[in-house]
Amino acid sequence: MGLRSGVTYTSGIVCVALLIVSIALLVSNVFTELINSTVKKEFQLRNGTEAFKAWKNPPPPVYMQFYFFNVSNPAEVLAGGKPYLEERGPYTYREYRQKEDVTFAENGSAVSALTPKTYVFVPDMSVGDPKVDLISTVNIPAVTVMDMAQYSNLMVFAVKAILHFTGEGLFTTRTAHELLWGYQDPLLQSVHILKPDIDGSFGLFYKMNGTADGDYVILTGEENYMDFAKIIEWSGRKSLDLWLTDQCNMINGTDGTSFHPLMTKNETIHFFSSDLCRSLYATFEKELDVKGIPAYRFVPPSEVFANDTINPANVGFCIPSGHCLGSGVLNVSVCRKGAPIILSSPHFYQADQKYIDDIEGMDPNKENHETFLDINPLTGILLKVAKRLQINVYIEKIDVFHETGNVQSLIFPVMYLNESVLIDDSSASKLSKVLLETQVATVIPFMIMGLGILLGFIFIILVCTNRTVEKPAGVEPTVTERTPLLNPS
Repeated sequence: MGLRSGVTYTSGIVCVALLIVSIALLVSNVFTELINSTVKKEFQLRNGTEAFKAWKNPPPPVYMQFYFFNVSNPAEVLAGGKPYLEERGPYTYREYRQKEDVTFAENGSAVSALTPKTYVFVPDMSVGDPKVDLISTVNIPAVTVMDMAQYSNLMVFAVKAILHFTGEGLFTTRTAHELLWGYQDPLLQSVHILKPDIDGSFGLFYKMNGTADGDYVILTGEENYMDFAKIIEWSGRKSLDLWLTDQCNMINGTDGTSFHPLMTKNETIHFFSSDLCRSLYATFEKELDVKGIPAYRFVPPSEVFANDTINPANVGFCIPSGHCLGSGVLNVSVCRKGAPIILSSPHFYQADQKYIDDIEGMDPNKENHETFLDINPLTGILLKVAKRLQINVYIEKIDVFHETGNVQSLIFPVMYLNESVLIDDSSASKLSKVLLETQVATVIPFMIMGLGILLGFIFIILVCTNRTVEKPAGVEPTVTERTPLLNPS
């Protein structure tokens, strides 16, 4: 009986102790604070951390897919008809972005680096051969030169002569490779003789393969984890000048693999792209899983491409001043040396309906044409990203150039890109282990509380059992207990 009572009292004492400890751990958030402290310490750009290794040489493969719009009725368009466009592609390239010339500040709060990008064609992920496939599209050099020359009689005369000599017109047919990486343009070569500062070659990504777009200075997150991978300087321009710089020179936040850790749904994610000619932002849309890893999806709201009446921050894209386009398109000609380039989402997704109706062949949809970022909220690691952007050209009838015919004033799609990255299996496995360890550490107080509750039940059962085993007071002994058996002998 003494042993049973000892076990009962011990289970009761341990039960109370475990419950007190678990409640104390929950109230004090000891394990949560320890996890947060570990995450903040690990996600810094300093030698030895996983975050630095991933930032310097991102392990997940980045792919750039190009889709071109082939115009099937250029003669009808010149006569004033609606363009009929057919999507061609994708032409897929693997994008390599290893950091070079990495230099840390003396106090470790910042790091500078170059990020040259190299593109390698991936046939297995492509439809067609870019060096063979011909694309009929707007002749961007001709449109640009005619647009610039129309206000000068001397320039009009010179450009007319060059156009006649070269045979260039409003449309051209080139291979996809030429349109991307560059070709010697007869019109530009002739103009180059008159204006040597104008390059004789043209390509949408001309001189962008194997080159870096400037030196970046980035905060390491050592002083404040919220500043992890934040860009404070680009090519000598300080943070105060960055917004203006972003209008014509993009800073690509997707070069890294992380945003700051411990993210919340209420945050606004700022990211940049060397292809967009401006900075963008995204807001929380929904929760989801990527390869079994929890993620928050952030998407750019429609206001990002809205006109100035909806988003006053876009007034800088009203060029010339006061001449604003509708929602869903941005005029970035000042960033493209005067070329009448208009940016939008692919197929004019989230743009005014008139732009979609002006072109036959547009089929905007959220799944294929929306930009998004899927981020693990605990670590800030990018799990899946798709940056989608369409390059358009503004064309119109210019009376002094018969090459423009009777064309309608149109925002004419040329091509769109899809730059995407998905966390690789090895990195996903490592992250899953980290998150599992985190989850286990987080539930330790609840495990202790559960054990305490279990011991509480055991204590109750033992108490009830003891009472049953003990004899009630005042019960008379039985006959057998009172009188010993007689000796039969």
